[in-house]
This record gives sequence, C-alpha cells and structure tokens, in this order.
Amino acid sequence: MNKRDVAELKKRFKKESCTISRMAGCYVDANKEKVLKLNETFLNLGEEEFYKFLEIAKKTLAGTIGNNILELDFPLDEEAPGGKQQFLYGLRASNLDNEELLDRLYDLIIDSYQYVGNYLILIFHDSYDIMKRTTDKMKLDESEEVYEYLLVSICPVALSKPGLGYRKEENRIGARIRDWVVGVPDLGFLFPAFCDSGADIHKVDYFIRDAKDSHPEFVSDVLGCGPKLTATEQKQTFHAIVKKAFGPDEEVCKKALLGVQEVLNEKIGSSEELTDVAASSVILTDEAVEEALVEQGMDEVVAKNVSKTVKETFGDDMPSIANLIDEKALEANARIKKEQELVKEVSTLKTEIVEKDKQLSEAATYIEDLKTYDVVLRVKPDKASKIKSQILGDQKYLMIPMDENEHVNLNGVNTQI
Repeated sequence: MNKRDVAELKKRFKKESCTISRMAGCYVDANKEKVLKLNETFLNLGEEEFYKFLEIAKKTLAGTIGNNILELDFPLDEEAPGGKQQFLYGLRASNLDNEELLDRLYDLIIDSYQYVGNYLILIFHDSYDIMKRTTDKMKLDESEEVYEYLLVSICPVALSKPGLGYRKEENRIGARIRDWVVGVPDLGFLFPAFCDSGADIHKVDYFIRDAKDSHPEFVSDVLGCGPKLTATEQKQTFHAIVKKAFGPDEEVCKKALLGVQEVLNEKIGSSEELTDVAASSVILTDEAVEEALVEQGMDEVVAKNVSKTVKETFGDDMPSIANLIDEKALEANARIKKEQELVKEVSTLKTEIVEKDKQLSEAATYIEDLKTYDVVLRVKPDKASKIKSQILGDQKYLMIPMDENEHVNLNGVNTQI
C-alpha cells in the first residue's frame, strides 16, 4: 500500500461515494464480556450515525505508511484451510451474515487485545468497483476489478469528562450526565490488502494509532502474521542498542548517538537529491553500522559485535536508515554547532579587533613621537644593543650595523641597504 492507495480508499468514505453494504460490531466491557452486538445495513443508518461511523472507518486508515499502517504477509500455513487468511475469506464472503464467524473474530480480538477498559469492535463490508486506468492514471468508464474487503476497527470507549451543564428539565446548572463515548480507532486492519489499486490476497494492511506499540500479540493471534516493527519501534530499538554500547554516561551516549545518526544520514543524501520513496529504500547494513560506530571512537572489534547485535535484532527485516534518524534532534544539534561556530568567529573577530587597536595605538604613538623628536627609530630588540653614536668631523651620527640583504622601512618606504 502506498499513499495513493490510501487516498483512493479514503475517497470512498464520503456520503456521495460510500458503498459500504453492512456493518457488524460488538461492545466489550472491562471484564472482556460482550455487552452488545450490532449488525446493520450501513446505508439505512440515520444521518448523524452514518457520518460518525464513516469517520471511524476513515480514521482506521490514518497516519503514516510504515509507522501507523503496516503491510503484513500471511505465512503459507495461514493460507491453508483452517488458517487465519481462509477464515477472513469466509467472513468476507458471508457479507457479515454469519453469526458464528463474527463471534469467532470477536473472541480472537477479545483474547488478544491487551486493553484495560471498554471498547467497540466494528467490521465494515464493502465492494469497490475499480475503474480501469490508462498509463497516465486517468480513469476509464470500464470496470477492471471489484475489490471486496473487510475493514475492522477497534475503538476504546470511555466516560466523557465530568463537568457542569444546563439541566433543562430542572432549569438549573448542575453536574453533567456522563456518557460512554466511542473514541478514535486504536487498532484495525484491512483485508485483503489494497496494493496498486487492487487486492493482494497474500497480505493484510494493519493499522496502529500509537506507533510506539505495534501489539505483536494481536498480529500473531488475530491475523496469524509474523510481528513487524513500526518505524518508531525500529528507531527506539536501534537507539537503545547504540546507547548501551557506549556505556552508562548519558552525555557520552547522547553525543555518540547523534554522531552515529549524522554518519548514517549522509548515506541517504540530501532531500533535494532523493524523493521520500527513494530515501526510504536506503536500507541499513552491517558495514554502515560499523563505520558510524568507529567514527565515534568505538573500537573496531566492539563495533563489529554491536553491528552483529543489530543484525540479530532486526533479522531479515533490516530497517531503512531514514526510519532510524531523529530529524528534530539532528536539526537541534546542527543549530547548536552553528551557534558554537558563530561564537568562535566572534571570538576570533574580537581578537583581531584588539590586535588592530594595538597596532593603531602604536601607530598613533609613533606619529606623536615624530612630532616630538627629530629622529624616531623602531628596530628589532636584538638590533637595538648594536646601535652606536659616532662623530665624524664636526657631525654626530648614529651607526646601525646592517647585514647583507636586510631591509629598512624609512618613513613608510621599504628599501634595501
């Protein structure tokens, strides 16, 4: 699934283009008991309810691909009879009209979803008649494929906040009656996956609102897929490995981690050179990890062991380098470095100004000396002791010994004696 696929599906969740046929659901309390079940013809819902449920469906496809939306592969055994993929196929084919299959899905979710509190499970069934497209992505009137899918949303249900309100029947201001309110989806999935404007029966698109927790138990028990880390989890995991490798000193770890990210970031290239898609395709390698660690002063043998730990942690699903970069931290560090450079430049300029002031002061003194004395000499210290006076005839002279090729500045004019 890419951004265009997400946008294409979201366009379906509007009043004028919605074709959702049915919606089933189950309200679960904090004791994991089924309190209420519902099964509705979607287009027969009242207008206000219609829009509220449609908004929930839309928000189940919200967020960033790779962080909030993960594309998961079904293992081969889950595609065999009795597997999770086959079960979802059967539920889709039933048009949500099979109570036994619905209860099985509810039970799978209730057993695996680790949430303390009440929540609502919603299942939407839709058939999307996909129009053929030309090579430039323009739609044609002819149908190319019917994409029949299930969209499952799991929404926490919490009490509204306490407060005061107008109690009309009593004509007074009093405590507001608190209601159980359905929140935005916390988890969800789309089956089969929607890829390149079509169905991919071997995949499922999995949604997580909080990218810090991908709920691997849900992925395994409900969908039958292997765990997959979000971009946020990949970054947290990698940063933890690097920090541990550099020891307990927090400042040392922070500085080293920033340095490692800067080295890795250089391998991506500037944003002007690469698109987001191209940048996300630059995958982390063992060599890149070792190089970045060594540049921060780590011993080569230790760096090799750390890169091995990274490889073992991520396995065959090595993350893209872009997922490991904390852009805000790098930007802040770049600003600090720039400020430090400016401070250094200012210090250098101050030193130069002091030196210039000294030179101007000496020049001013020299000019004043010229006004006071008939002769003013400025010589190097080792030359001053060699100056002698001598009377030749009736005239007194200063005798300054000069070596071959020595230069003289006489009243601002350079000359060689």
